[in-house]
Amino acid sequence: MSATTSTSLKEALAHACTDIEATIDALLPMVPGDESILLEAMRYAALGGGKRLRGFLAVEVASLFGADRKAALRVAASVELLHAYSLVHDDLPSMDDDDLRRGRPSTHRQFDEAIAILAGDALQTRALEILLEDETSSDATIRSNLALALARASGAAGMVGGQVIDIRGEGRALPLDEVRRLHALKTGALIRYAAESGAILAGVTDDRRDAIVAYGQNLGTAFQVADDVLDTTASAEELGKTAGKDEASGKSTYVSLLGIDGARAEARRLSDQAREALSSFGAQAAALRALADYVVERRN
Repeated sequence: MSATTSTSLKEALAHACTDIEATIDALLPMVPGDESILLEAMRYAALGGGKRLRGFLAVEVASLFGADRKAALRVAASVELLHAYSLVHDDLPSMDDDDLRRGRPSTHRQFDEAIAILAGDALQTRALEILLEDETSSDATIRSNLALALARASGAAGMVGGQVIDIRGEGRALPLDEVRRLHALKTGALIRYAAESGAILAGVTDDRRDAIVAYGQNLGTAFQVADDVLDTTASAEELGKTAGKDEASGKSTYVSLLGIDGARAEARRLSDQAREALSSFGAQAAALRALADYVVERRN
């Protein structure tokens, strides 16, 4: 990725992050009463950090197809809330048991386990609620398609199913094909959805949507392979979370199976495939191509 392209992507990401953060802030207003602590925990988990890669994908693909930006920001906020819920639950003592997230105490450490669990539950339902509200689209079919696609990507056949494979795989030597399937579900499904959501919002149903889905699939896997490398090579300060957790938990990863150099080569191969999927879009997809490079070159 050239310096000019890198700068342009950083500017686009920063701009999208600001707008997504403002949208989440507006969609999670504080309320009076005993339940206010729930909203406080939801806002703590969803605001104030993160790369917003999934949200950026939703906004950028929606822009590629000419969809309304305000509507796209609602879709972006929705997928970021869903992602935030997954991180809150992933950090729990019964899951990955991590005290640090995005450089701050995990939600269950800032509040308590019960509130963290309920905050995750409420973030998940709010994510679907946003998609089904009239403000997201005047077309009920588009709204329902967005919600259906998110539910499928995040449920038993997607992210949550992948988390189960991940938990049951601790202390076992999984073959490479199973590790690929694990991460295609746990990480890749939501990233693929984020990309596809922009096409769904724009009402795209032809080969262009298939190309975006292929891009999202390869991007999601490349992101996870790079994450495995970072878990081995980066510090907790760089990551904003505890480093070396996968090895300590006895998990099979791309690094444990391919080595660091092999995992880096695999990430680059997948990044190149993601870029190739965009070959028909021309210069309009420059930011999405740059993102494919970014996910394998990042340091956190």
